[in-house]
Amino acid sequence: MVRPDDLVVLRPEGLYCPSGRFYIDPWRPVDHAVITHAHADHARTGHARYLASSPGAGVLQARLGAISLETVPYGKPMRIHDAEVTLFPAGHVLGSSQVRIRSGGQTWVVSGDYRVQSDVTCDTFEPVACDTFITESTFGLPVYRWQAQATVMQQMNAWWAANAAEGRASVIYCYSFGKAQRLLAGLDPSIGPIIVHSAVESLNVAYREEGVALPDTLSLTEARAANDWKRACIIAPPAWQGSGTLKRMGDHADAFVSGWMQLRGARRRRGVDAGFVLSDHADWDGLLQAITATGASRVIVTHGSVPTLVRYLQETGLDAQPFATEFGAEETA
Repeated sequence: MVRPDDLVVLRPEGLYCPSGRFYIDPWRPVDHAVITHAHADHARTGHARYLASSPGAGVLQARLGAISLETVPYGKPMRIHDAEVTLFPAGHVLGSSQVRIRSGGQTWVVSGDYRVQSDVTCDTFEPVACDTFITESTFGLPVYRWQAQATVMQQMNAWWAANAAEGRASVIYCYSFGKAQRLLAGLDPSIGPIIVHSAVESLNVAYREEGVALPDTLSLTEARAANDWKRACIIAPPAWQGSGTLKRMGDHADAFVSGWMQLRGARRRRGVDAGFVLSDHADWDGLLQAITATGASRVIVTHGSVPTLVRYLQETGLDAQPFATEFGAEETA
């Protein structure tokens, strides 16, 4: 239910802040866009001006090219018309932000996508106190509960080592931005060479420039020249599955990495040898933890399992409602 003094409202272009005259992650071209992170459903071309976190500048420009971009450090308030805007870490991918808006005696926070588990590739999620919290709900079902990242990486390294011992390459399909860099940071390079697809390497450059430590990697061309496949771990986007290059590589095992692997049958539908459950989004417990930590009395739920989370929050006594956005629940989340 829209109220006259709401700090964020829905417009055809996206989430709009009337007091600040800007949009947050708009899906149609606007004059002023505050971008939470550089995934394609949140950061699009065509806006006149962009505002994002300083750590996110490199990945945003790598994905969108030449844009009119202003950046601001986490935690530094700035004035945009009649609104005070501050960005805080969302823990989702490098540069991901929550947007805090203060105006007219109210405080709202727009979460973007977020993850409460920490890792070395991006700043850790920071709970931000507010009156109204706009939250994602990609994995907003109780079935989604994540294992610790270290446990999943141990499983993945053991799988790679077993394949390498048999002279078989290991191919891991995952999202090129965010997920790939988390995997690289957790892989054990003593097992064998690590090869990355060009779509992954372009983002690796931005991560390294921001000071994120990633292991040495080879390009597909370099690996082909050295004929060094048999012990390798190859990180590639899902679209590479079934490619000619992969077929020419010979015997290999493959795996898919995603939060969706939590569901029985997901690995079978993907047609891969192994599935590992690792997501850049909060699981059910993480969503509830984040919402509780804000102290918000009103919660607006966007993309994902919206009805389930809204109903649960209402049953706990919160004022909860949905927003129908055009953000996507990535298959590779």
